[in-house]
Parts: sequence; C-alpha cells; structure tokens
Amino acid sequence: LGGFPCQAFSIIGKKEGFANETCGTLFFDIERILKEKMPPAFMLENVRNLTAHDKGNTFKVIREHLEALGYHVYAKVLNALDFGVPQKRERIIIVGFLDDVKFTFPDPVPVEERKTLTDILETDVDSKYYVRDAIRISRIERLKDKNYPKPYISHENMAGSITPHPYSSALRAGASANYILINDERRPTEREMLRIQGFPDTYKIVLPYGKVKHQCGNSVAVPVIKAVAKQ
Repeated sequence: LGGFPCQAFSIIGKKEGFANETCGTLFFDIERILKEKMPPAFMLENVRNLTAHDKGNTFKVIREHLEALGYHVYAKVLNALDFGVPQKRERIIIVGFLDDVKFTFPDPVPVEERKTLTDILETDVDSKYYVRDAIRISRIERLKDKNYPKPYISHENMAGSITPHPYSSALRAGASANYILINDERRPTEREMLRIQGFPDTYKIVLPYGKVKHQCGNSVAVPVIKAVAKQ
C-alpha cells in the first residue's frame, strides 16, 4: 500500500529509459519495492490530476512500468463523498495483481447510509476555534449564497469567493488556517477533521492542532481505502 507525490513529474523522458522518465519521484521507489518483493497485489493512491498530467503521459508511463513487472493493473478516480464521508476528495486508486484477477472497483455507498455534516460536527466547541469578527464579517460579505442553510462548510477559492457546501472541500495539508470554515464562524476541531476523513472516534489525538491539520490533509479517506481493500 502506498501513496507517492506527483509534483516531481514534469517532462516525461523521450524514451531515454526509466531513470529519466521518473527522475526525482518516489514512484521509482515504489517500483523498486514491487520488483524486489513481488507482492501478489498492491494498492496505490494519488491525486486525481495524475491522469491528466503532461497530457496523460505521466500516468501512461506509470501503468507501463507496473505492467512490465507482470501486474494486471486497474485504476479509477473515486470520490470520498460517495463512500460515506462529507468531503469532496477525488483521488485515483491504482491496484495491481500478479494473477489475472477480474477486479471491479466498489460501488458507492447508498445515499441514506452516508454521514452528513450534522452527523460529524461537535456541539460543544471551545471558543478558541472561532475566528475573529473581522474574518467572519469578511467571509459573510463574500458568501455566494447568504441564505445557504446551516450547517455548511465554506472555502475560499483563488479569486476570493466564498462558496458554501453541505460537505467539506478536500482537506489540504498546506492550506491556510481559515481555508475551510464551518458556517463561516469557526475552524473545524481536530476530531471533526478526523471524522471528515472517516477516522473512527477511537483514534487518539496526541498532537497539537497544526500537526493534526497537516496529517489530516495528507491522509487518505479511510472508507474509500477500506472499500477498495475489501474488494
């Protein structure tokens, strides 16, 4: 099981062999481990954009290298929203088998079984999570739909528009502190961020807020991985 950064993919090598094609990327290490250990199956996760990067060449090279090791490869973009958590998080899942397994990706969870914001939000929240009045007023002034029903989570896009949704946008490790706000009033708590990613409440919080935020942004949505693993 693994995830690997794709930022390093820029120009795919012009048939100059593996060293150039994936220069500076951790995909090289994943391939090296697979080649050494030859597990019967693997599952990899990456950002949705991997399929579009460099007009599809990046993903084509990755698939070719996995198939060259003898794996039957399947890939699909799955959205965490479809698997029971209130977060729009689209990620590509790549699975491979040494045997010729007829694999199919899991079906979405029935709508009535999906958790809503009401299900995951805490009710008694410490005042330290609430933003300053100036931030709150600024957000509400830029809110695209001022009558949007609560609870909602809004995020600020590159243009400065504030868009509310009945779910969270994808949690991001490097985003600003106020990237997403609940009802444009407060930041999500540590437990809420973990719930947005589908972690059980038995999961212990042992780090300060900033570190939990960073880890949640870098994490996978647990129910998605669980559903694929079950398949």
